[in-house]
Amino acid sequence: MKIITLCGSTRFKELFEEENKRLTLEGNIVISVSCFAHSGDKLTEDQKKLLDEIHLRKIDLSDEIFVIDGYIKGYGHYIGKSTQKEIDYARSKNKRVIFWSTYEIG
Repeated sequence: MKIITLCGSTRFKELFEEENKRLTLEGNIVISVSCFAHSGDKLTEDQKKLLDEIHLRKIDLSDEIFVIDGYIKGYGHYIGKSTQKEIDYARSKNKRVIFWSTYEIG
């Protein structure tokens, strides 16, 4: 069993839920985000900073990260500043980084 942390913009809430289910049913331990600020959860700046730090600790616990870089009309696949920071952090810790946009399911 692998431990996989989902990373990406919380505007992709549906994709997070779909991939969490799929990866879990494949026999992985999946760690995800706790709140979806871009999808309606109201957070203070202090809470956002805390959640960013917690997410890095989740990456520490993981074997790899799975980046939800879903499609945004007119922009293609999206990776914001926070997600890029998580990718860079994972790579600095020698974690495998997989991107939703290039992953072949099945």
